[in-house]
Amino acid sequence: MSDPRFIVVEGPIGVGKTTLAHRLAETFGSELLLEGAEENPFLERFYLNPREAALPTQMFFLFQRARQMQALRQGDMFEPVRVSDFMLEKDRLFATLTLDSDELRLYEQAYELLTLDAPTPDLVIYLQAPVEVLQQRVARRGRRGEERMVADYLRSVSDAYARFFYDYDSAPLLIVNAAEIDLAASDKDYIMLLEQIREVKCGRHYFNPIPSML
Repeated sequence: MSDPRFIVVEGPIGVGKTTLAHRLAETFGSELLLEGAEENPFLERFYLNPREAALPTQMFFLFQRARQMQALRQGDMFEPVRVSDFMLEKDRLFATLTLDSDELRLYEQAYELLTLDAPTPDLVIYLQAPVEVLQQRVARRGRRGEERMVADYLRSVSDAYARFFYDYDSAPLLIVNAAEIDLAASDKDYIMLLEQIREVKCGRHYFNPIPSML
């Protein structure tokens, strides 16, 4: 059985999606697309004052991600595998959380124009973890500005992802409980997850590793 050609890793802030995307790209020898949050000049202002900086923060991300997806579509079609740590739909998910009604209407107009030809993944890996675990991981990585991120915001993001993926059926989906997985330091954990990834060809699947498996 062949591996999926376009793999997307998604999940709330701090769950480990970029770490997994890096490891998958290394395994498959593939092109890696990262969302590049550190390139957004408005993000730190958003963490300081979400209401004031929400719209420019969100619009920057939308333009950035749309350009990346367009480049992916126009790229080498013979590339064996591509791995991304974001899906374009996530942008709208965050917009609904951060923008007021007038801003959201403006954003929606741009979103519809920019996402017409977005490629569909061959596999989406959705990583989940409790808010307490997300907080610990965000604190541990120590990114500038993220220390101001409160539990309520992380919870709202986590809940929004859960709602989004509740009825997601645009691509094969693997839902992973990542609370007990150390994808950064444990080769055993990664290999165990990689085996699950390679089994998914269609539909919705769940992977909930328990301590005895790790």
